[in-house]
Amino acid sequence: MQNYIRKRAVKIGQHILRTSATVRQTAEIFGISKSTVHKDVSERLPRINKQLAEEVKAIMDKNKAERHIRGGEATRQKYMSQHQT
Repeated sequence: MQNYIRKRAVKIGQHILRTSATVRQTAEIFGISKSTVHKDVSERLPRINKQLAEEVKAIMDKNKAERHIRGGEATRQKYMSQHQT
């Protein structure tokens, strides 16, 4: 694994740990795809820093469990704004 990929995976992990950001939010901030973020934290990070990977996985699992709530809220906001115009 190339050094810049190692550094990126660790930075992504630290960012998710610090902010509890979703994969999509993290991808936008780092300017990479969601697939790359997911691969970095689920496959590469455990080989680099197992402790950080476990902490990030816990946050990602929580975000995944809450995903349906965020999606429903976004839809509600969309229709509320359309209804008011």
